[in-house]
Amino acid sequence: MSDPTRDQPLGHAHEADGIEEYDNQLPLWWVGLFVGTVIFGIVYAVDYHFISHRSQVKEYDAEMAAAPKAPEASVAVGAITPDMIAAGKEIFAANCVACHGADMHGGIGPNLTDSTWIHGGTYPEIVHTVTFGVPEKGMITWGPILGPEKIAQVAAFVHSSGGGQ
Repeated sequence: MSDPTRDQPLGHAHEADGIEEYDNQLPLWWVGLFVGTVIFGIVYAVDYHFISHRSQVKEYDAEMAAAPKAPEASVAVGAITPDMIAAGKEIFAANCVACHGADMHGGIGPNLTDSTWIHGGTYPEIVHTVTFGVPEKGMITWGPILGPEKIAQVAAFVHSSGGGQ
């Protein structure tokens, strides 16, 4: 037996470009899929929040606790020797001149000879800035590239030549 109301237009004004609206029932497979999805969502939400006691905040905190910590700038704050300064000058010439200029008066990077330092002008602060960089200002992280010894040398050069405190 066929349904006499099947494939009959509704007859109201919802016609656009010759397309009329029909009032047919949805296929059972589609209704079953929809109901199954709603049931799965409810069961999953109850399990996630109340049975397993999980949340995105807890997962984030667990990941952050398991993540390796960023290495601190290891600096042997000792006497700055003329040998350190000479070695630092070579490292500066090879890596830093492009942004800070050969005369350290700046360019892309800030002036290193004045008395105003954005990130601190003491020797340990210079080491920290060179080691971890200033990504928001375009200075890359030099720690993995140069290593602690070369960073200490370039910091000694910058500190002795610049306007650092």
